[in-house]
Amino acid sequence: MSASAPLHLAVALDGAGWHPAAWRDPSARPRDLFTAGYWADLVTEAERGLLDFVTIEDDLGPQSSHPTEPDDRTDRLRGRLDAVLVAARVAPLTRHIGLVPTVVATHTEPFHLSKAIATLDYVSTGRAGLRLKVTARPDEADHFGRRTFPRLTPDEWDTPSGRELIADLFAEADDYVEVLRRLWDSWEDDAEIRDVATGRFIDRDKLHYIDFEGRWFDVKGPSITPRPPQGQPVVTALAHQSVPYRLVGRSADLGYVTPHSAEQARAAVAEIRAAQRAAGRAEEPVHVFGDLVVFLDDTPAAAEDRRARLDDLAGQPYTSDADIFTGTPARLADHLQELATAGLTGFRLRPGVIGHDLERITRELAPELRRRGVFRDAYEAGTLRGLLGLTRPANRYAA
Repeated sequence: MSASAPLHLAVALDGAGWHPAAWRDPSARPRDLFTAGYWADLVTEAERGLLDFVTIEDDLGPQSSHPTEPDDRTDRLRGRLDAVLVAARVAPLTRHIGLVPTVVATHTEPFHLSKAIATLDYVSTGRAGLRLKVTARPDEADHFGRRTFPRLTPDEWDTPSGRELIADLFAEADDYVEVLRRLWDSWEDDAEIRDVATGRFIDRDKLHYIDFEGRWFDVKGPSITPRPPQGQPVVTALAHQSVPYRLVGRSADLGYVTPHSAEQARAAVAEIRAAQRAAGRAEEPVHVFGDLVVFLDDTPAAAEDRRARLDDLAGQPYTSDADIFTGTPARLADHLQELATAGLTGFRLRPGVIGHDLERITRELAPELRRRGVFRDAYEAGTLRGLLGLTRPANRYAA
């Protein structure tokens, strides 16, 4: 590496890609989308590029072009596999790359998720993480029948009732992460004795009740799964504004932000660092990754033409919460290095069309960054925490 700070790099995997017409691109594999082999191919390609990790999208309802409710479109990809199960299936086929499925805190129980992610950490030998997500969609609440949400229009989110709902969702997510972390620590590292001669498998004194009582959860513990290999799998979250920025600063190991300029990136990083300090975490490393959708080709014109063809198939121009980069891998490398000066420590790239753009990331962008001395030459750690420079935390309950 050169004197420039090394960058971390991840990809966000979602169906055939992030453009709604991606499944109709010649490089797509629509008949394979719900097969284990398809996902194994994507993750092994990402590992070939020495990327830090992949995230796998998930939700509690079908994809929709409407922000708050289902649609009736039949010309766009609908349906998903369970992200945690996909990650568990792919884990034994890979050796180094981190696996970070998306999980929805709203409507799900942290006890169930804690053991699922702990199991993923065992199956992957220390490469598990999760991307925490919240939802206020009424149709998704209807799947569970335990709570209801008002049908707010996008304009109504910036009202007192809308802001209160957002604050509650992220406060619940804060508690969710706290329960996860306590459950992962509820077994001390040496709680398992496994001594055949004495007949003692476990030291019961090294299993701990977590006794969490809060507004949303009352969890006794301990977990039924021993402490994960990483101690604490990596917790990540996407953040677009102040309330989720505070969640990242208080509770996460890594946050994804969606700046459209270096100035916006700098402001997002500053808010997250302030939230860290307020939570007493100023000395802890918390990564802030920039999210970008990417359409990559040999020339800017070719990339623009491909995106325009996809827009024509979709019937409208593609828009995103994240910035959209259209151009060459070398120019994207310039752009990432420029954004990194704002304090971002890495990037999560969303391939516009996975069948085309993933290989442009792994086989052209990553080598270009490597030539510039800002990306790894080989995997230098055996766990996801290690790849991200995060230490294995001490168990909070150990004497």
